[in-house]
Amino acid sequence: MIQRTAARIEAHDPDNPLPTWQSLLARSVTSPGVLLRRLGLDHSQLERGAEAGHHAFPVRVPEPWLARIRPGDPDDPLLRQVLPLAAEGDEQNGYVRDPLQENDASPTPGLIRKYRSRALLMVTGQCAINCRYCFRRHFPYPDHRLSPEQRDQVITTLRASPEINEVILSGGDPLAVNDRLLSGWARALATVPSLTRLRIHSRLPVVIPQRVDDALLEWISECPLKLVLVVHVNHPREIDDDVRQALAKLARVGVTLLNQSVVLRGVNDHADTLAELSECLFGAGVLPYYLHAFDPVAGAHHFDVQDDEARALVRELQARLPGYLVPRLVREVPERPGKTLLDVGMESPAGG
Repeated sequence: MIQRTAARIEAHDPDNPLPTWQSLLARSVTSPGVLLRRLGLDHSQLERGAEAGHHAFPVRVPEPWLARIRPGDPDDPLLRQVLPLAAEGDEQNGYVRDPLQENDASPTPGLIRKYRSRALLMVTGQCAINCRYCFRRHFPYPDHRLSPEQRDQVITTLRASPEINEVILSGGDPLAVNDRLLSGWARALATVPSLTRLRIHSRLPVVIPQRVDDALLEWISECPLKLVLVVHVNHPREIDDDVRQALAKLARVGVTLLNQSVVLRGVNDHADTLAELSECLFGAGVLPYYLHAFDPVAGAHHFDVQDDEARALVRELQARLPGYLVPRLVREVPERPGKTLLDVGMESPAGG
């Protein structure tokens, strides 16, 4: 029998303690073969060459995510986001290891400056889930691992940059590290006079909703900076009751909740899917924010959706949804001062 509800069963068994997010993260599936076997799929679904891709960019699938994948369906959109394919080894012109040129935008280890008023802080290289389309799948995280002295240098650099009013915790996934370290960062950043907001980009409340525990909520509720959490959801089936409860807890302590998606071939490249996603997000208290055009990262070309097709999808969303549920279609272009908004060519105004 496929053990797709193991985590949920354990969480409600009175004879077992509730699983911590750390234990769920530690028990993540890290083998493509095990992933297929757990889903009742034949190992032949893993083409030759996919194993090599797995070793270059390891598989990581936590149990709560695994429980949402349909057993026996090799085309499941949640499975497609995490299962390596042989196509990852194909070289394609224009698909590069650092599509956003972030290696050239780091004045201080761990700190990336691409925009005037915001700075991105690389808290960790670890993620709760390894998405096969990740634009940082080749990022040199060891070069950005911070010593205590370098953490002090980050604060010094920010103090010397009064134009920066927002710091973005990123990675990896910043919520993959412990709350003691995160609360320490929050306290240190709050001492920088120019900072007013702390933004966190994280998939963890979605892939392991147990991450939203008392320790996380405590330091967030005590942080003097305005907290914004940008989650990353690409498909409506990523949102279940546990995720809704986790997001509601964050909203209750004053966190502003936004979502960013990436338009992905075989995952959400249909207007029906994206419309349902926006409705599900809003029902969970999250405002659709960005729909990212695909970043041309090496090893992920099979996810690419051309800009004209993405524009057509957003035009369809504008026809179906109120304007506040239509995410902005954007592309991040290196060396530009902000996200580039892609004109979708709608002749009439967005929905009211």
